[in-house]
Amino acid sequence: MTQEITHIHRQPKDRSNQEMSLRILQITDCHLQADPEWKLAGINTQTSFEWVMDLASQDPKRIDLILLTGDLVHDASVEGYRRLNQHIQSFGIRTCCLPGNHDKPAELYKHLTGGLIEATKVIDLGSWVVVMLDSTIPHSEGGHLRDQELELLQQSLHDYADRPVLIALHHHPIKINSAWMDNMALDNPGPFLSILDQNKNAKGVIWGHIHQNFETVYNGIQMLGTPSTCIQFVENQDSFGISTAPPGFRWLELRPDGSISTGIERVAALPPGLDLKTAGY
Repeated sequence: MTQEITHIHRQPKDRSNQEMSLRILQITDCHLQADPEWKLAGINTQTSFEWVMDLASQDPKRIDLILLTGDLVHDASVEGYRRLNQHIQSFGIRTCCLPGNHDKPAELYKHLTGGLIEATKVIDLGSWVVVMLDSTIPHSEGGHLRDQELELLQQSLHDYADRPVLIALHHHPIKINSAWMDNMALDNPGPFLSILDQNKNAKGVIWGHIHQNFETVYNGIQMLGTPSTCIQFVENQDSFGISTAPPGFRWLELRPDGSISTGIERVAALPPGLDLKTAGY
């Protein structure tokens, strides 16, 4: 089941019939900066991030884990990472993170650890396991999974063969029908998809990078791209384009039977100032 909801406030929902399910939120592509007043395409990324997190906080008891899937700090600044860390600590939910092409992995791992935030590669949640992969290439917008990342995935799927596994990375491993974005996708999807094909406990793959909702099924595995907490890109368009869609996050219900229910929730509107004439970022 997939759904997309656009609103600011959520009413608390009864979880009594889903007590054994795990609820995860994916927050991605925040593009924070050292300067909290910095704007991307006319939008203050700090403000839009805070709006999305405020939306997520409307029902905090439903959240078991938050996943931050890259491009967290646009300038990879210490100030940006520290401010993000402080926000996550105050949010009060266990959070795991991985880098995107705008992050510097060493800085991210240094400043986004401790307390409620960590950069754990394999997250054992009991009934489910989450594997976090680093797909970044230094000084490149595109992605690549190094041998150690592929080996980690293969080993994790083998070690937890009796449990369903959710895989997270930054770059998209399949094409999304957008030529300019597909030129910055994972450049070695073959080995990655081959590992998925060999392991029936791989149930879902989530990523950021594309600043839009994307959902499809690959050999029975849910493949999910997620909107940014700041600006969005026009879907199904070969050239760069900024959408007027509001920022948001993805929620996932991981069920004991290995199935995934998921959807997108968005704030009502972007902060003011969006510049649709922006030619790139």
